[in-house]
Amino acid sequence: MEIHFILVEPTVPENVGASARAIKTMGFKSLRLVNPCNYLDDKAQMLAHGSVKILKNARVFSNLKDALHDIDFVIGTTAKKRLVKNEYYTCLEIYELIKRKSKTVNNTAIVFGRESKGLLNSEIKQCDIVSSIPMKTKYPSLNLAQTVMIYAYSLSPLALGESKPDKKTVDQSQMLVLKENISRLMKTIGIKPNVFGRIMERLGALGDGDIHLLHSLCYKLSQKLDKA
Repeated sequence: MEIHFILVEPTVPENVGASARAIKTMGFKSLRLVNPCNYLDDKAQMLAHGSVKILKNARVFSNLKDALHDIDFVIGTTAKKRLVKNEYYTCLEIYELIKRKSKTVNNTAIVFGRESKGLLNSEIKQCDIVSSIPMKTKYPSLNLAQTVMIYAYSLSPLALGESKPDKKTVDQSQMLVLKENISRLMKTIGIKPNVFGRIMERLGALGDGDIHLLHSLCYKLSQKLDKA
């Protein structure tokens, strides 16, 4: 499984450079940027000491949707509760969530918002689950690079010495296919939008076994609907 770190509209070059350093230090290599500042300026490269290659290889996109085009499982980060999502997971909980999907997910993204206002509600809606860092006080808050470092550290067992599943078992991203199948079924049987959103959100908490089970259920339901 590949872990991708996505920064949405970062405005401070030093934050991007420090984020690249955090990613590299914890064993990761994929950085994606959405409408970034001048992330290759001298200040950014200075903070990315030893990690300039990650900075230079960062993929740049004009919007979050495009940055997520090949991602199966999306985790959005936020410092405050949003009404657009019902459930939140701490940065310490998402490691187990991702680990349980090791055979059904190829690409996972951790999405970080702007330094000034974080992710927009419309961007949070594009995420499968939402995560936050438990803090004793709301202010002073963590800056972008610090937040990236905490998540990179929390997920580092995925990159540092942990056994990897047989590549043959993850050739097809079953999580992505499951989301597409359930979306199609829910629309066919006329599930209300609020219920539909809740169902899709709960998929983020499933492990490999649950995902395989739901695949079988969707297949049988589709057959019944086709005959009907």
